[in-house]
Amino acid sequence: MTLATRLRNSFIAGLFLVAPLAVTLFVLQFVFDWVTTTIRPVVRQVQPFLATTLNYSGDLVLVAQVLSALLIALTITFVGYLASKSVGQQLFGGFERGIRLIPLVRTIYFGVRQVSESLTESTESYDRVVLVEYPRERHWMLGFVTNGSPKSVNRATDEELYTVFIPHSPNPTVGKLMMVPEEEMWELDMSVRRGFRIIVTTGLSADDIEDDLPAGVIDDASLATQR
Repeated sequence: MTLATRLRNSFIAGLFLVAPLAVTLFVLQFVFDWVTTTIRPVVRQVQPFLATTLNYSGDLVLVAQVLSALLIALTITFVGYLASKSVGQQLFGGFERGIRLIPLVRTIYFGVRQVSESLTESTESYDRVVLVEYPRERHWMLGFVTNGSPKSVNRATDEELYTVFIPHSPNPTVGKLMMVPEEEMWELDMSVRRGFRIIVTTGLSADDIEDDLPAGVIDDASLATQR
């Protein structure tokens, strides 16, 4: 891998990791400033009450900022609670349908959402991390066993298969679903969370997984590099 390719991959991986945080901080900063500016006149109105009752005569801007932070935290908590209810799901479903009608906004919104979900999604639904020889011999892809294959598939193939999800990198929210027999999977001594971290960072955090690879994979990879 050339230096330019490594730098490009590092930039892309860093961008996908930083983008959700940057957008979140930008939105929170904008909302915080707006709320602080809005409630500052109210704080001025209650200044006599603060001075006489609480014996506080300090900076009113600080009071407005504290109240803004509390109000935003309560609002986010309420939105999260509402989203878990059926009414909230209908409301947010309608909101996202509206977002899909705006070309540039929908690209940013759903792109940031996909990356955020890929970094925070629960990994409990995945059983183990495996290597699958795909798309051809001596080429390996990282996959996650999700479950046994449906009985109809086992009957059709006359063998017991497992469903393996092979995520795309650096966006693991999309990928391929394969039906693979046990003898054609190589289980890794690796946590599912770490496997996802390797996918999201395009392999940049994979420097220390050599011992996790099945016998023959390291030798094959070295031989292919020498060619």
